[in-house]
Amino acid sequence: MILKGSQRSGAKQLGLHLLKTEENEHVELHDIRGFMSDDVVGALREAEAIAKGTKCRQFMFSVSLNPPENERVHVRTFEKALEAIEEKNGLTGQPRVVVFHEKEGRRHCHAVWSRIDPETMTAKPMSFYKNKLREVSRQLYLENGWQMPRGLIDPKDRDPRNFSLDEWQQAKRIGRHAGELKELIQEAWATSDSARTFAHALEERGFYFACGDRRGHVAVTFEGEVISISRATGKKAKELHARLGKPDALNSVEETRKRIAEEILPRIKSHVDEARASARAELDQLNARRMEMAKAHALERAKLDAGQKARFEAEARTRADRFRKGMIGLWDRLTGMRAQLEKQNQLEVMWALRRDQDQRQMTINAQLRERGDLQQEINAARTKHAQALRALHHDAAYYRLMRRGEEPKVKTAFERLVTMREQPALDSKHPRLDRVKENKPDAAKKHVSSDEHLKRLREHQQTPPRGPELDHDL
Repeated sequence: MILKGSQRSGAKQLGLHLLKTEENEHVELHDIRGFMSDDVVGALREAEAIAKGTKCRQFMFSVSLNPPENERVHVRTFEKALEAIEEKNGLTGQPRVVVFHEKEGRRHCHAVWSRIDPETMTAKPMSFYKNKLREVSRQLYLENGWQMPRGLIDPKDRDPRNFSLDEWQQAKRIGRHAGELKELIQEAWATSDSARTFAHALEERGFYFACGDRRGHVAVTFEGEVISISRATGKKAKELHARLGKPDALNSVEETRKRIAEEILPRIKSHVDEARASARAELDQLNARRMEMAKAHALERAKLDAGQKARFEAEARTRADRFRKGMIGLWDRLTGMRAQLEKQNQLEVMWALRRDQDQRQMTINAQLRERGDLQQEINAARTKHAQALRALHHDAAYYRLMRRGEEPKVKTAFERLVTMREQPALDSKHPRLDRVKENKPDAAKKHVSSDEHLKRLREHQQTPPRGPELDHDL
């Protein structure tokens, strides 16, 4: 499973966020250890109060544990992972809170440790914790036989569409998917070789090239959000300047937003509004099914918990009745009979707890499968409407070319590049290829880089980009 950690403060904010049910369909408090309080916010506030006696500001260590998407991971696997994290980072025995979240048909875990040792009133050092978490993550993939992500094997092969929490929140404001936004900008970068072609490729995808407030290259969405080109493509400023030139010649973000409002918005607003209304109507129906399913699942779990509790109490009474009282009970102590009964009861308690745990896990797995089927419908609807919006921006870009007297292209830049790549390779004696070799020695490198980037995008399109499962990093 993927492990992401951070040192942080903000006890109350984190506690409330871990209990938030607006985005999470199910929130389950799994464990509170080492605190007087028995609720999440109270426990974290307690850790904050203890930290007041030290100079430590980031007194909590927070980790999210995200298993592979298609795996149904038992709670004992999560517990084993938590033990490995504690051992690697010197947190064994430290007070902690463990919470499970479920959303979009996936189940993941959040754990928060207090870094303060109450005996010495010092903070546990967290040096190189990212490397240690990566080691634990790799070991979990190997032990459980899961397919390890290429990005975990080699950071250079990570999914280029992965996004941070800030990028996820920005995309959420405009009702888009952060991975989709990054993928579109990376496509535009991979299929262009100059500022002019890059700007047109962006417009085909609903973005507008501009100069940011910090004199950097940015893309402004149709809704007015600003996205850093460097962050979206993973390219450094030097590489951006080499292909796109200095951003000073571009319009500012304010001018670009004004242009969108005056020139572009009036022409396609009705079509965009119609597409979004259609998407909203379909997604509202799916969301209603999702909420109804979440309520039914919660009720089923509550009935299961109540039944298991009643059964456990009845079994506990049966175990207690085995101990005889009075002189016979004293005789049982002297003969060792009571000790045998105590050992038998302990084994039965352990068996009963594991039985109940397995039974609950089976229920959760069945519900996750049902929820996963619904999520596939939701994802299909999102993809369909995202493609419709992209087609609108694509057509609008062509109309603007025609208005300027330029010939509109028949295919998008991405489609043209794919078509060129499918054609037979040019002969080495071809004069055009000779001119490329003579005049542009670095051209081949550039095309190889674009090919590799497009190849990676295609490979990762089969799997969704990793979003901020690290949703505690506020």
